[in-house]
Amino acid sequence: MDLPVVVSSEQRRPSQKVEGINALILHAESDEERYLYVLLAATGMRISEALALEEKHFINGGRTIVVEQQVEKDHPRIKRKLKTDASKREIDLHPDIANYLRKYRDGKSELILHTSEGTPYLYGNLADDWLDQRLAKLGLYEAGMGWHSFKRFRNSWLRAPAQHCQEDLRKFWLAHKPKEMGELYSALKEDLPTRLAEAERVGYGFALPTQRLEVVPNVPRKGLFVVIRKRQQQDIMSIG
Repeated sequence: MDLPVVVSSEQRRPSQKVEGINALILHAESDEERYLYVLLAATGMRISEALALEEKHFINGGRTIVVEQQVEKDHPRIKRKLKTDASKREIDLHPDIANYLRKYRDGKSELILHTSEGTPYLYGNLADDWLDQRLAKLGLYEAGMGWHSFKRFRNSWLRAPAQHCQEDLRKFWLAHKPKEMGELYSALKEDLPTRLAEAERVGYGFALPTQRLEVVPNVPRKGLFVVIRKRQQQDIMSIG
């Protein structure tokens, strides 16, 4: 068929590192940009899935995300068809992550992230406007380090010896198709208490910012921005 030969060892699959995730969150220029970085790093969701989330998809007190739709690549439309059968799933969150995302979602009833017209973001545009620019300014940009690098980060974190996440749950959360009969027959994904406990145990591996900004009275606007920025850099919770 004269198709190019794919050599796996030569494919570029750069992953975000802990330091990179922390830097992106710290230097995000808006709450919604910061929310998106936290969401992707803590869940390993595909960007098309993350941009299609609505308030109704957060269940179990915000501890679980239902993934059932995604944004089309080139059109600001939601579609119910996901990339694979394994993509339709539930992702359980650490309590700290659930609390952070809940505070951002307060007052939102439909799409969590959307344009000023209320339509879904196109993830190619967000890569140009947010991710690629931020990575370049931080000196972290590599060819191939797109939105999928967050999924690689989450996968690496869950597979690390210190976390040693239950393999059935790791594959379930990351939409990896079971391959062995034991995985196909496993009922762990239906055991919510076990899933929530495992999500809390394995943690998330990066510094989660607080949402408190201190306003200093009688400070010029420029000076106030400097004070707030310094406070953001210092006021970070411990790594989960």
